[in-house]
Amino acid sequence: MNHKKSKWIPEITYEQDDEGSQLGNLPLVHVPSGEVMPPVLFIWEARDTGKIEPGYDGDDVPVVDWELKQYCAMETLKSKLSHEDYDKVRAALGLKPLDVATREGQVITQKVRENLGDVELKSLGKKL
Repeated sequence: MNHKKSKWIPEITYEQDDEGSQLGNLPLVHVPSGEVMPPVLFIWEARDTGKIEPGYDGDDVPVVDWELKQYCAMETLKSKLSHEDYDKVRAALGLKPLDVATREGQVITQKVRENLGDVELKSLGKKL
């Protein structure tokens, strides 16, 4: 795969409603036209230690431990690993094997479709 060097840097955001409340708990990245989502994101984890030390100007500043974390795109792993190895990664992350998750997802999707169909039928009945 040919990856061109880009100056675009992914920015992780959270969607908010009109009142400023967060919509769901899932972050999102707006990917500009012509760019692709990177297969790995590097994110600093910062943890307050509860300690204080003098800063450059002599004022107290909190001591923070920094650790670099890596998060990868599952579709990249899926395309590069064997089915068995991919399921090992999923298990390590606390996920079900792909075949099981797919079957369970299909059942949920079917129930949603049936419920939406019921809503549409009820709505249609009110119009008649």
